[in-house]
Amino acid sequence: MTVQTFIPARAEAASENTVSQPLHTSDVSNAVKKLYIETQGCQMNEYDSHRMADLLGDSHGYVLTNDPKDADILLMNTCSIREKAQEKVFSELGRWRKLKEKNPDLVIGVGGCVASQEGDNIQKRAPYVDMVFGPQTLHRLPQMLDQHNDQVEKPKQDKIKLVDISFPDIEKFDFLPEPRVEGYKAFVSIMEGCSKYCSFCVVPYTRGEEVSRPLDDVLAEIAGLAEKGVREISLLGQNVNGYRGETFDGKICTFADLLRLVSEIPGIGRLRYTTSHPLEFSEDLIQCYRDLPQMVSHLHLPVQSGSNAVLQAMKRNHTIDVYINKIEKLREIRPDMHLSSDFIIGFPGETDEHFAETLQFIKDLDFDHSYSFIYSKRPGTPASELEDTTPEEVKKDRLAQVQKVIKQSSIDKTDAMLGTVQRVLIENVSNKDPNLLVGTADNTRLVTFIGDATWVGRFAEIEITEIKTLNLVYGELLNLEPDVA
Repeated sequence: MTVQTFIPARAEAASENTVSQPLHTSDVSNAVKKLYIETQGCQMNEYDSHRMADLLGDSHGYVLTNDPKDADILLMNTCSIREKAQEKVFSELGRWRKLKEKNPDLVIGVGGCVASQEGDNIQKRAPYVDMVFGPQTLHRLPQMLDQHNDQVEKPKQDKIKLVDISFPDIEKFDFLPEPRVEGYKAFVSIMEGCSKYCSFCVVPYTRGEEVSRPLDDVLAEIAGLAEKGVREISLLGQNVNGYRGETFDGKICTFADLLRLVSEIPGIGRLRYTTSHPLEFSEDLIQCYRDLPQMVSHLHLPVQSGSNAVLQAMKRNHTIDVYINKIEKLREIRPDMHLSSDFIIGFPGETDEHFAETLQFIKDLDFDHSYSFIYSKRPGTPASELEDTTPEEVKKDRLAQVQKVIKQSSIDKTDAMLGTVQRVLIENVSNKDPNLLVGTADNTRLVTFIGDATWVGRFAEIEITEIKTLNLVYGELLNLEPDVA
């Protein structure tokens, strides 16, 4: 059985079994076909899943459904960051197999980082999977689907296995349709992959080397979103502040330059980004927080550990002092800055002393929240070869201590909002009360207040008068900003 990889005709063939990407003819039937997408992992995957839906909506007329039992196509966008990611994928595929037994015409596809790692092993273990594609080849889904449909009636021995986990640079953005807009926030991916090669991380192996989208492409996408009513943009990349996009005249645009250009696009009233790296957190980027009011006072800057010895073993190539220095400079400009981070607990060789350094670091930096988890060995990474003698119960106890400290810090920061004035993007009318509007503050808390439904999509200044929960506060309108469009 042949493994087919779709590569555009202008690109170099990846293997002797590679064929040119066929042209897709748009479906002209009137039948409503439904697509279900399960998204695992990071915001990059969320963005990719939205683009898959856009792509198959345009090419084949598929509409999204929230019920896998109701779908004609099931797509799983996988993540390989956590332990036993592959087993999670195959466990879910086992449930999907039952759906396919009831409906043999059901199409099943697996994409994302686990797909990159496993390739055609997915179909060897789960032969009912019809398509396997990587993060960089999701734009070839219409062609893969056409190929699948063309060979449905063929004997099994004559079928070509549809697997494409190649890394065709930044090609996918040239083939994706204009993004659909739902609400007033949108993700925009500005780069793919990572070249940092931290010892614990699989991203360079599953998403490829770091590559940035051309500047004009990024600005055009954001301008189009703004014209459709989007007011908040979140820029995405595995190492987003390492963006180096080519300009129309062959020069290079830095991430700080990009932020300044995006801030000038009419309609964009708020800017976020993730995930950044301390080594790329430049002085120019810090100055953006001084100069650009669209930049929120909220930053996710992963550090992974508060111990220099552990950071060295992780091959992070920076020290804690570097991190602290950048945050101090940032908070001089934005004293109200809310900071979040990532922490890996129980990395191989982490001693009680190393952990104590991390815990103290977390207390000193006063993080709002974090993504913290016990280290899990990822196949093929340098860290997977390190000796790990720390008992699992010790790791669990350390993680619990970290999460307790950060949760309390998050509670304290929500409580501190009482009596303050927050700039809020009004996003919808409350489902529980038609007189209540719901929006988000810079620090990501949900804010409710009495208002008019016609205000949705605008920014408002809200005085916080009541703390409801950790993530929900109530307030009163002080000022409704004019529409930024």
